[in-house]
Amino acid sequence: MVRRPRRKAEETRQDILSMAEMLFRERGFAAVSIADIAGALDMSPANVFKHFRSKVALVDAIAGRHLDNAAERFVPLDQDIPAEEQLLRFVLRLLEGHLQDIQKSPYIFEMVVSTIEAKLEAGKRYRARIEEKLREIIRKGMTEGRYHCRDPERAAHTVADVLACVLHPILIVRDDKETLVRRAGEIVGFVDAALQNNAC
Repeated sequence: MVRRPRRKAEETRQDILSMAEMLFRERGFAAVSIADIAGALDMSPANVFKHFRSKVALVDAIAGRHLDNAAERFVPLDQDIPAEEQLLRFVLRLLEGHLQDIQKSPYIFEMVVSTIEAKLEAGKRYRARIEEKLREIIRKGMTEGRYHCRDPERAAHTVADVLACVLHPILIVRDDKETLVRRAGEIVGFVDAALQNNAC
């Protein structure tokens, strides 16, 4: 009997992720079980569970791969433009990226909806990156003398909450792009006015 060479744990983990993502894409998140993923890889479900303690953990890792690859959404903005314009450009860049995610990978949207209560680590990391960029823009506005903010950290957190209506996958799937872009512009206008008036 010929024994297969042992594979490195990280290689097996990546194989599981890739197969799970392929099956989720083909059949939808809800229709795929851990046993389906294991069977497609000719391994036992226990081997999958050795690398991912649950289907939610598997989803978190897949979402993490996608969100960590979304670096273009966080590239530095033109420092010569004022803070309010940077804010609008950043929000529109995020919105465009989220709309592309939903269009190209609807199964990811399904995973988000199915596991929204799980507060996945990938989502927390992505939210932290958004807040970090918002803090940077708010501080720029303060340096320019446009924004008057007692606590930029808290302000960035609040602004991220307000922007959810044009960035959260569940909320943006209902509207067309034109409506969302218009709404994003209006919300950024309100946020800009609040930051100018020390309302943070």
